Amino acid sequence: MRQKYLAEFFGTFMLVFLGTGAVTVAAGNTLTIGLAFGLAITVSAYAFGGISGGHFNPAVTTAMLMNRRINGRDALGYVIAQVLGATVASAFMKLFVSGLGLATNQLGQTDFPKISTGLAFLVEVLVTFLFLLVILNVTSDRHGNGDFAGLTIGVTLAFLIIVALNLTGGSLNPARSFGPAIFAGGSALSHLWLYILAPEVGAILAALVARVMGSEE
Repeated sequence: MRQKYLAEFFGTFMLVFLGTGAVTVAAGNTLTIGLAFGLAITVSAYAFGGISGGHFNPAVTTAMLMNRRINGRDALGYVIAQVLGATVASAFMKLFVSGLGLATNQLGQTDFPKISTGLAFLVEVLVTFLFLLVILNVTSDRHGNGDFAGLTIGVTLAFLIIVALNLTGGSLNPARSFGPAIFAGGSALSHLWLYILAPEVGAILAALVARVMGSEE
């Protein structure tokens, strides 16, 4: 049991640390950032997925719970581990950014300064829905492909973040937004509710559609 939670902690840590590091320390462009997050989830999936199933995202855990691939007790433990992993990763990132003499309120946090709240909510629902639909189908016992699941999920995340980056920052993951927001503060923190609620809505919709498509036994 403890091994599963540690796997979720370290997988989420890797995702947030490498992804936001590409934004802050490396000052990457849109392609670099998208690939950093996508490859981070691929690495984490192959390194830790065999232990926990490789959620690394509370929205993924919600969809798996809805489709009975995980029980309620484990789901709660997973979410706690994911949030802790993201928070510790962001604490390290703040330390490194400060060491470079950069602004410590710029930690790769997600926000939507260019668009309305309603549109931002729609973007996060849509991209998370698409992401979870891919995950649920590619990991399905009925018609999935476990050998290439990690790579497929990583590529999907990369492209979805590339599309959403200039709209909402491309979260698709409440834990990914939580970690940076609590250290950066400002509007990222005040808008955190959207990055928790919208991905969860997208995950619920994906779980329902995946069932209709026959992803579950």
